[in-house]
Amino acid sequence: MAKIRINMLSQATSVDGQGVGSAFLEQVALVKECDDIFEVEINSKKSNFEIYHMHTVNPSYRMRFNKRHVNVAYVHFIPSTLDGSLKMNKLFFKVFKKYVVSTYRKADEIVVVNPAFIPPLEELGIKRENITYIPNFVDHEKFYKLSEDERMKIRDKYNIAHEKFVIMGCGQVQTRKGVLDFVEAAKMNPNIQFVWAGGFSFGKMTDGYKELKEIMDNPPENVKFLGIVPRTEMNEIFNMSDVLFMPSFSELFPMSILEAVNSMKPVLLRDLDLYEEILFKDKDCYAVGTNVEEFSEQVRLLSSDKKYYEKYSQGSKVISDFYSKEHVKNIWREYYPRILEKWRDKKKLRKQK
Repeated sequence: MAKIRINMLSQATSVDGQGVGSAFLEQVALVKECDDIFEVEINSKKSNFEIYHMHTVNPSYRMRFNKRHVNVAYVHFIPSTLDGSLKMNKLFFKVFKKYVVSTYRKADEIVVVNPAFIPPLEELGIKRENITYIPNFVDHEKFYKLSEDERMKIRDKYNIAHEKFVIMGCGQVQTRKGVLDFVEAAKMNPNIQFVWAGGFSFGKMTDGYKELKEIMDNPPENVKFLGIVPRTEMNEIFNMSDVLFMPSFSELFPMSILEAVNSMKPVLLRDLDLYEEILFKDKDCYAVGTNVEEFSEQVRLLSSDKKYYEKYSQGSKVISDFYSKEHVKNIWREYYPRILEKWRDKKKLRKQK
């Protein structure tokens, strides 16, 4: 049987510190493992593909959407989630949002990384039958629990005392990520070390840049900003810490959370609806707060109550086990052949032999 030829289109890795870039690398590597049925290239200029899978909404990729192949758009964000991420001219921002919507509408098929995106996309006029939810995953060979000795060596590397309880946050330094609440919670817990891995991936275009830059340049004594950390070193950062604290006001699909839980450390999050389905709130897998005071109280509980800490350590294991590589690989093995068959007659594509 002839292999299905797929052209992966993305510039997600051109900007450091983005979760979308991590998700792209993982998804492409996973599909390439299915080389018995798929032939995969990245940003190829050739035209002999049955499927074009667009991971980022670049105009050059959109222009390649046509009737000669199945056009797939990977939805890592919807227009409303852009608010609080980038600071642009209002008119340009409005035009950009319209462009994103029209790009999604131009696609034949949509893949969402979060089921919460499906109703808003339907409201934008995209048919439910053309939307598929496929979760991201994390390779356990890249993100895993380290020994206590290894953890302490990493703390030495970042000049963090062995005896300190360490709360870490990560992601782009921007208003949407809740960095201000992270710092305020740190001020309320001066005996605990807070560490943020991430920086200004989009420079001065970042929403809240001026205020956040001043904080990064003059942080409280118990707060360290590590700047943008290469993904290859993030497993060290997760393991070095005792808790992952992500006070984001909105998220797309939380790759950093999926990576962090493999270190089997508790996760503290803002109480957002979008987490409930993908992170199993009903199973009590993660601690939550809605404001600085509640975050501070959760930090105190996690740092002082061993049973409370162990409860959410086990919760992280539940999340880690669900997002396994093999489970998600099987979804992709089913997805591409299905949509190709669905659109074959409409696109007049070659028959698989």
